[in-house]
Amino acid sequence: MSGAPGTFKAALIQMRSGMSPIANLAAAARMIGEAKAAGADYVQTPEMTNIMEAKRERLLSAIEEENADASLVTFRELARKLGIFIHIGSLAIKVSPDRAANRAFLIDPHGEIAARYDKIHMFDVDLANGESYRESRTYRAGELAVLSDLPWGRLGLSICYDLRFPALYRALAEAGAIFLAIPSAFTKQTGEAHWHALMRARAIENGCFVFAAAQAGRHESGRETYGHSLIVDPWGRILAEAETEPGTIMAEIEPAQVAAARTRIPSLQHGRRFEIVEPLAEPAYLHVVRGPA
Repeated sequence: MSGAPGTFKAALIQMRSGMSPIANLAAAARMIGEAKAAGADYVQTPEMTNIMEAKRERLLSAIEEENADASLVTFRELARKLGIFIHIGSLAIKVSPDRAANRAFLIDPHGEIAARYDKIHMFDVDLANGESYRESRTYRAGELAVLSDLPWGRLGLSICYDLRFPALYRALAEAGAIFLAIPSAFTKQTGEAHWHALMRARAIENGCFVFAAAQAGRHESGRETYGHSLIVDPWGRILAEAETEPGTIMAEIEPAQVAAARTRIPSLQHGRRFEIVEPLAEPAYLHVVRGPA
């Protein structure tokens, strides 16, 4: 692998996916090839790599079941041809006539699917600017947290809105993850407010690298996403960041930094289970003297 012994190069592909899976595949494949030419060993694409379509009926008519999805076939062939790990942040995959899965795929250098992950947390939100999202109307939520072993350490998979649920990442870190993947299509409004703070927090509190490829800009569907794909180290430092246009960022990753960060702040060793005490009828610190009835 490239770089110093024990290190590797991670590349994140920032996209502006439209409503045509064929066009999106061509854009992603081109940028993955460019990342390989620049020395990448692991390449991640964003959530909804194959399509950004807000209309439920149009989405379901445009996508395929996993075994018939042309994008997945091409990405598997590309991983084998280039000899790299390709992590497709997610594809919309049909799982029934009226439901899709928001599914990530980690593809190994032999073109085999090393891991699948279905997004657990559904983004059902009404934003202050009038935007409204109901992922649960279209997508079937996942139920399993997923880890996979890379040559350099264990990777924990997640997608976008999962970012706001820190217990998932603590569980992944406690199960051995030293890299956290958070491919996303964050809205511009929420991204401006929370993206950097949450990504750095997930890295710091778990002593992990964070890889977060993002969608960026105004899409054909009318949705606007934040961009700013990030690679964050276990101390919370941003190693690479995109702006708001499609493109690629890259950083050399030193997995040994994980052990160093966890030695300095060993919070993974200090977590304790606890119970929550229900509030008393009257605060415990008050002694109430009641007068006559």
